Amino acid sequence: MDVNEAIAQTLREEGVEYLFGFPSNPLFDTDSAEEVGIRKIITRQERTAVHMADAVGRLTSGDRVGAFACQHGPGTENSIGGVAQAYGESAPIVAIPAGYDLAKTDVDPKFNSLVSYQSISKSCEQLADPDAVGETMRRAFSSARNGRPRPSVVEVPKDIFYTDLSEEFEYTPSKERRSGPDPEDVETAAEMLIEAERPVIFAGQGVHYAKGWNSLKELAETLEAPVATSLNGKSAFPEDHRLSLGAASKSEPGQLAHFMREADVVFGIGCSFTDTAYGLTAPEGADIIHSTLDPTDIDKDVVSEHSLVGDAKLTLEALVEELDGRVDEDRGRADDVAAEIEEVRDEWLAEWEPKLTSDDAPINPYRVVRELDEIVDKENVVITHDAGNPRDFLAPFFEVTEPLSYIGWGKTTQLGYGLGLTMGAKLVNPEKLCINVWGDGAIGMTALDLETAAREDIPILSIHLNNFEMAGYDTPFFGDWAEVAEGLNCYGERVEDPDELGAAIERGIEKTEEGTPALIEVITAKETELSRPDLE
Repeated sequence: MDVNEAIAQTLREEGVEYLFGFPSNPLFDTDSAEEVGIRKIITRQERTAVHMADAVGRLTSGDRVGAFACQHGPGTENSIGGVAQAYGESAPIVAIPAGYDLAKTDVDPKFNSLVSYQSISKSCEQLADPDAVGETMRRAFSSARNGRPRPSVVEVPKDIFYTDLSEEFEYTPSKERRSGPDPEDVETAAEMLIEAERPVIFAGQGVHYAKGWNSLKELAETLEAPVATSLNGKSAFPEDHRLSLGAASKSEPGQLAHFMREADVVFGIGCSFTDTAYGLTAPEGADIIHSTLDPTDIDKDVVSEHSLVGDAKLTLEALVEELDGRVDEDRGRADDVAAEIEEVRDEWLAEWEPKLTSDDAPINPYRVVRELDEIVDKENVVITHDAGNPRDFLAPFFEVTEPLSYIGWGKTTQLGYGLGLTMGAKLVNPEKLCINVWGDGAIGMTALDLETAAREDIPILSIHLNNFEMAGYDTPFFGDWAEVAEGLNCYGERVEDPDELGAAIERGIEKTEEGTPALIEVITAKETELSRPDLE
């Protein structure tokens, strides 16, 4: 058995179902991955392949780790952006780029993944010893799976791929382990939450990875406290729940900003409190309780009065147990909190209703979001935005009700990320409607991978908000993208009349149900107004 065959075996033993990437790489070229039952998916560019692998980990709560492979030199150079995105969004992937022959690894100007990927990966190794395949791959998967999920990189020099192992190969897969918070920290946090008069719970992506959705809901209902989420954490708490405040982002609901201004204690669970334009601005004057899996998050950007380190679900369960018997079954404030949320939300929505229901042409992009929100079956959807205005239009106004039904992102903002995420989402959830919403900048970056969706039978729905420019940058763009989609073996339809919008979306959904990827190109107004109640 050579190194190439051994790596394929490790992928199978680690539960990998798909190998995403672009040749030339021996894992593709020799069919070694397919021979052990792993489906290879070749994209039109490396970055999209990494994005698809990224989605596998995020939408299985890390149970499955996406794998990526590519060519030495240009393949690794092209993929570095996708790995950086996964690193910023805390997504577990294992990347197996080829490297130049071992003797040329450090010869200028050869691209060296071992050196170049270290700042955007959790672990980064070069496999130079054929007999170290097992331990090297196990370290990579263990690193990606345990603690804060992030990419692992194993560069394999071209000549090493074809080197035989000196003995029979056996592989023991990596194991996933969780750790809980210190009981004393739990007790202190519980005391602070009991004594708080206007507590707010802020839930991040860690709740998704921990599958702590039910425990989060139980804690909120026990405390009778409202819940906001980060953009990455959106859908961790059902937004049709009466205690929901929605998601914090560059644009956000009015009720979220209102309650953050009034909060005396903010309990962040499974979040980093990273200082970013696409996250939560921690309220001044409120005591911060910070619960995170990664201790390097604590006091990084926001100083906390108290902190807990551990898995989000274990932490939530410990808090619920600690509160049992210490708070009244009905504290008497849930109705008041819910009424206040409803009042502020209704006032905020009334301000935006003219845009959400606009009959103007070109079509207002907020009308597109409203149509999607009303048409889509929330129990059977996974939706994501792209960077820029599509994110800012969608996040506050598309209500999600089911865990992992929304892929939010924004720690870094590469245009075109949403398409690969949606294709990966469809592979994980073939029974669900998977949607990406993007604009002119994003579609120009990655649209050719609509051909990948058609070729690989990945029937997604893509909504293009086309105003012929990158709004806010005064950068004109052109193109008939519905026609491009048709040329790539997808269904394409252009919509200019707002009265036809809903029917066009429904036709797109029908096409995906028939097995055809669909692009609905909506000619939209150059809308730049965002919901920024936190700045008011």
